[in-house]
Amino acid sequence: MRTSLTSVLLALLLAASPLHARDQVPALPVPPSGVLGVGEAQLTPAFWIGLQPQPDREIMSRRQIEAQNEALFAQDKSMHELRKLPATLSAAQVRGWIQDLAQPPAKPLYDVDGKPVPQATLDAIVAARALDTIPASQATRYGMVVRRAALRTFPTTLRVFSHPGDTDIDRFQETAEFPGTPVVIAHASRDGRWLFVVSPRYAAWTEAANIAEGSKTAVFGYADRTPYRIVTGAKVYTVYTREAPAVSQVELDMGTRVPVLTDLPPDQAVNGQTPYAAHVVELPVRKADGSLDFSPALIQKNADTAADYLPLTPRNLITQAFKFLGERYGWGHAYDGRDCSGFVSDVYRSMGVQMPRNTSSQGVSPAFAKHTFTQSSSHDERLQAAHALQLGDLVYIPGHVMLSLGQWKGQPWVIHDVLGMSYRMPDGSTRHVKLNAVSVTPLLPMLYGRDSTFIDHMTSNVRMRP
Repeated sequence: MRTSLTSVLLALLLAASPLHARDQVPALPVPPSGVLGVGEAQLTPAFWIGLQPQPDREIMSRRQIEAQNEALFAQDKSMHELRKLPATLSAAQVRGWIQDLAQPPAKPLYDVDGKPVPQATLDAIVAARALDTIPASQATRYGMVVRRAALRTFPTTLRVFSHPGDTDIDRFQETAEFPGTPVVIAHASRDGRWLFVVSPRYAAWTEAANIAEGSKTAVFGYADRTPYRIVTGAKVYTVYTREAPAVSQVELDMGTRVPVLTDLPPDQAVNGQTPYAAHVVELPVRKADGSLDFSPALIQKNADTAADYLPLTPRNLITQAFKFLGERYGWGHAYDGRDCSGFVSDVYRSMGVQMPRNTSSQGVSPAFAKHTFTQSSSHDERLQAAHALQLGDLVYIPGHVMLSLGQWKGQPWVIHDVLGMSYRMPDGSTRHVKLNAVSVTPLLPMLYGRDSTFIDHMTSNVRMRP
């Protein structure tokens, strides 16, 4: 996520390898959309499930997934095991988190109207971090996300961009976290309206209204509660309630886990409504003083949730990925959506697989089995690896990740959250198709710059396996 795919697609001055005649594959039809080889059939999960010889085979068992998750938190420095943090945090630790996230902007930035952001404005935003107020040591404070929360580079809602008119990639947007996510509250902005929080897979600024502070026991007691529901739809909303606005129509993204309340009489109204056709869950809420509390909420039984994480099978991988098909690209989970790394991590999260947030961490994580490519990797090695891609494999190039759908028509196919695709026409010209959404595309024809392909710039292929 930290490198814009716009730069990937427009980088015409890269040290690129030429296209190879030996890479030629059977010609793909060009439909009206311009997306090579993709018709209505290929936009359905049933098509890709039908290509799987064993769509319901278990790729990894629940126990194997849990073991990989444990290894991820133990070995991957981008992850944070919040339960194991010391009882006190030093100033060096807190300052390190904040400064590792970002240094003061060194290049011009532009607002949504294409106007340069004044240096004085940027200086004030940087100063709002109040690094001078970090105490030498402080007790480790815990909290919980109470609503879909944007995590920001600096304590500001100001959206800034690298170029005038390029208003999709907000350079101050990092990611989002979801209701029920535990965090450590490490620092506050000078005006107190922002908190610097550390979640299991990120550390950034969020508005204080997104966080409720509670004891370590309360926070992790909630996170560990059983039974629970897993959100398996792209997003699910709690039922509207006038009686309890804090838990009314709360958005829950794919993979979110919420505990179920089982000790309420079935004929007792919940938030002014019968619960017989809904799951009664409990959500964290923020009291007026900022402290953590919990409230019952309803999720309709016909909403897309499950009693546990879905089994990691070919059928479920495809089904879950296609629930995002057509969703607009949202850098850092902006636009109520997600970006390429957010897409693949949310899909896998619905099956219990934890992943780092950004492509730069996902593709190199020591917890994952992977094929790594270097500058010395030959084109033939990369091409061979592309033809060996299996369903669910993750293909990384600088700033981008794709989820493999496997092989069809003699070449690999992917589903990914992508700004666009470029490919070479038979007459030698280059065609560019603006996608800006979760899309299905062939992999091999996609150009990286002018004279090389995505596979020429693969950095790693990750395969989830025991």
